[in-house]
Amino acid sequence: MRKKLIAANWKMHKTPSGAHAFVQDFLPLVAGHERDEIVLCAPFVDLAATVEAAKGSGVLVGAQNVHWAHEGAFTGEISAHMLEAIGVTHVIIGHSERRQYFAETDDTVNRRLEAALAAGLTPIVCVGEVLEEREAGLTDDVLRRQCTRAFSGISAQKAAKMTVAYEPVWAIGTGKTATPQIAASAHAVIRSEAEEAFGAEFAEGLRILYGGSMKPENAKALMSEEEIDGGLVGGASLDAKSFAGIVKY
Repeated sequence: MRKKLIAANWKMHKTPSGAHAFVQDFLPLVAGHERDEIVLCAPFVDLAATVEAAKGSGVLVGAQNVHWAHEGAFTGEISAHMLEAIGVTHVIIGHSERRQYFAETDDTVNRRLEAALAAGLTPIVCVGEVLEEREAGLTDDVLRRQCTRAFSGISAQKAAKMTVAYEPVWAIGTGKTATPQIAASAHAVIRSEAEEAFGAEFAEGLRILYGGSMKPENAKALMSEEEIDGGLVGGASLDAKSFAGIVKY
């Protein structure tokens, strides 16, 4: 059985004091919850405060991006070893907003993935189609292309900690949600690509999350699908009670 992973993506929200307050409110709501792995993906400036506030609780902390170089003249960037040094364990790679607004490509996703794995972080690699691609019947082709390029040159042994998140871009921040069946079908395509890249045993153990307007009201239906191994939660993760409601679906 794959242990579900439920990750909050706060995007560009919360100051360090706000992050600390969230954790203080959130932890009592999920005390003793061991069924799922819980991760809070915070902005860079909030990471240290979130790690400190969550210390000893079992709740883990992730970043929202990472550079592929160990160090160097990359103004404004953060490396994997910097994240690891402050207690960060997870990192989101290739989120659709990074692709849409900041020129992220399948190839840079691959480079960031390699760097994260080399540093021992658990990457959450995001893939997914935009509305025009879904309406044109291109969803499977898009997922195959994104996965093939993201996984390129990486061995199954190195990729062991990797998680993938399917995020239908048309469902992010729109209030629209893929039906559990649509999401499960997309997850099956991703798992098939993982099998081709890394083998059947790897693919069977790969956790594939759903990311697209997951909220307390639909979490149970989505999580009940065998192919859905957790969620990457955006807006509904900003409030402690709301996110706890998803965790305790």
